[in-house]
Amino acid sequence: MSSSLDTGVTLEALRNTLDQVAKFLSVSLKIANAHTVDFYTNGIWDEFVAVSPESVLSLLTEQSDTCSGVVREDSKTNFCGFSEDSQKLVDVCLFLHLARAHSLNKLLVCSTLGELLQKLRNTTLCTPENKWQLNEFMNTKKSHEVAVMAEVVSCLAKFCNVRQVIDIGSGKGYLSSCLSMQYGLKVYGIDASSTNTHGANERNRKLNKYSKTCQKAKKSNVPKKILETNTKASTEANYNTQDKVEFETSNMMEDLSQKFQITTFPEASICLEHIENNTDKDSQDIDCVSEKDTNLFFSNFSGELVYHPSPRVHPRELSQEEKERRKQENLKKKTEYQSSANVYSPLTSYITAETELQELISEKEDSVMVGLHTCGDLAPSTLKIFTAKSELKAVCSVGCCYHLLSEEFDYLQQDGTNGIWGFPMSDYMKQQGWTCGRNARMSACLALERVTVGKGLPIESLFYRAVLHVIIKEHFGTFKSEKRVGNVYAKATSFVDYIRKSLRKLDLDDTKLSDHVIDDYQIKYRPRINEMEAFNMLKLTLAPCIEGLILLDRLCYLKEQESVSWSALVQLFDPLTSPRCYAVIGIKNS
Repeated sequence: MSSSLDTGVTLEALRNTLDQVAKFLSVSLKIANAHTVDFYTNGIWDEFVAVSPESVLSLLTEQSDTCSGVVREDSKTNFCGFSEDSQKLVDVCLFLHLARAHSLNKLLVCSTLGELLQKLRNTTLCTPENKWQLNEFMNTKKSHEVAVMAEVVSCLAKFCNVRQVIDIGSGKGYLSSCLSMQYGLKVYGIDASSTNTHGANERNRKLNKYSKTCQKAKKSNVPKKILETNTKASTEANYNTQDKVEFETSNMMEDLSQKFQITTFPEASICLEHIENNTDKDSQDIDCVSEKDTNLFFSNFSGELVYHPSPRVHPRELSQEEKERRKQENLKKKTEYQSSANVYSPLTSYITAETELQELISEKEDSVMVGLHTCGDLAPSTLKIFTAKSELKAVCSVGCCYHLLSEEFDYLQQDGTNGIWGFPMSDYMKQQGWTCGRNARMSACLALERVTVGKGLPIESLFYRAVLHVIIKEHFGTFKSEKRVGNVYAKATSFVDYIRKSLRKLDLDDTKLSDHVIDDYQIKYRPRINEMEAFNMLKLTLAPCIEGLILLDRLCYLKEQESVSWSALVQLFDPLTSPRCYAVIGIKNS
């Protein structure tokens, strides 16, 4: 099956590249693991850096890979630019040069999207059965991701001669719906959140109606301009009030599950927290679409496409006859779905590396497994399931939320994984006992490309947070709290207001401090905000290296498997639009 694909990077070459990145990070990773929240309380700048913040910021503004004009304060430096005596960074120029050289896009181990599609299209043609303008239904980021991912998955399916796709962590079902309705594939979307599953069901139903309406209009040769005018008039007529725009999702959940969901599985807990205990929300790249966006999305449809739910009834209140009737209705619907090739079936289940797919999908059929921005351990679990199940012929996995990965050799991390870890995956990295640390993995989530084009880091909010910790230490004698204050900054009107709101959220008595005392802290530390900015930029330059280590380990895992005949790391998305842009792709022997 994969004989037409070249071998790409060899396992030996990949291991050599891993060695290079690991060697660099073994020295420089301490900067990424320093917590910005403790910046002033622990004197982070003086602990790790021996040059001025101004010189660091000056070098970071240079666009070339070479730099000059930095005076080494210690002639005894290691290969990364750190003093062998003080262990502080003294040669920033060398550090930045090596960070760029060990970034994923400089390591010459990745394939481009064009190269991948060209290889797959040598033996197959993958074109949509129904062409849609995805940006009419999704925001720019999501439509870009879905359009590219769907084309790649369709090509993989045709290359492997399969018609079924299993979408792990399918979320709201955008990718699954596209694969089903545009490419005619049979798709099972599995997500741990029942809310996502129910919403995906309703969304898919509306898209199906929309698609049929468009197809009917097309066959009737209705002029495009007239169709658009009628659609617009219908939309305006049916959505002229706020009440008609917004769907009461909570009241339709159970009814939707009874009418549209094929089968339901016990809901398992899922980690919805994508933000580190001491990190602001706006410093994260969260791949999701808000409920507001979803409502706006549905408001584009005419009124006749809107489903009006019947009153919500708890299962305990149903009679035995009604339960049996609904059961038979679901079985009938399932049979109808199975007879259709291009159908999307959302399922609810919590997925781990030990999940038995046959317990969720009774029809054992050759499939392609996909995951678009699967969170934390779900990405490595997807790869492990792929290698373990013979019916899975190809995989395309794009991960995210590296800070939620479990690490086998991170001894500070509590073991709640039952011995199944997200990092490292490959035997090669396991033998070395490699660990990154949570803060370093958090740094890997930063978007270097976005910052370099002017979308800077949220330094002001990080500054507020760091000064808050100084106040807590000096006046309350504590650091830790399970309560999160990362969202307080967006609601605060001033520094004083931020401190008071945060203290109250932490159950600390803010009346102990006057406004004057609080404001004095800002006046004291404001001149040192450039230290924080320079240090966070150093962390940012390491982000592509840490992400590269994690992704290369996943690729190395696939190349170690005898059943996998071809594998590659491919940049699918524009990093400015979608910072988590790399996919780990594997194809099994025929």
